[in-house]
Amino acid sequence: MPETTPTTPIAHPEEILPRVHETRPPHTPAAPLVEPASTEQITTAQNPKPARPRSKLRARKAAMKLTPAAVQQLREMLDQPEPKFIKVGVRNRGCSGLAYHLEYVEKPGPFDEMVEQDGVKVLIDSKALFSIIGSEMDWAEDKLNQRFVFKNPNIKEQCGCGESFMV
Repeated sequence: MPETTPTTPIAHPEEILPRVHETRPPHTPAAPLVEPASTEQITTAQNPKPARPRSKLRARKAAMKLTPAAVQQLREMLDQPEPKFIKVGVRNRGCSGLAYHLEYVEKPGPFDEMVEQDGVKVLIDSKALFSIIGSEMDWAEDKLNQRFVFKNPNIKEQCGCGESFMV
């Protein structure tokens, strides 16, 4: 639209000038961003409700139990100048599929489970946790050998010699 420049004074300039904002809805006053508080809200703010008592943390059951004989043997094995951990895991081995595996490690893995009993800390490999959970670790000595023995409620099948198992 060509611009026109008036040479004489105009009584109503909005009649000549083009309307730029014709597509906008008519102006309405803005609603307040915060609604006025009701008397109930004011009363509640002045007299806050007492905080709910926090739920007490419950001790969870350890993933594996250690017998006193196992604790004593682990304590002797861990009594070294350099702090280390003993990690219990399972490996694919034997005629039934899995066998227990113990090793020294410098630090826990990101998802390893730590069992602490009577001041002794033992790690459970995160990959073996479902195979070991609920087990009891014991130390057995007889005339021929000394070894850790696991009483595992998850075992479905075990080989004749007891070295390997299946869950």
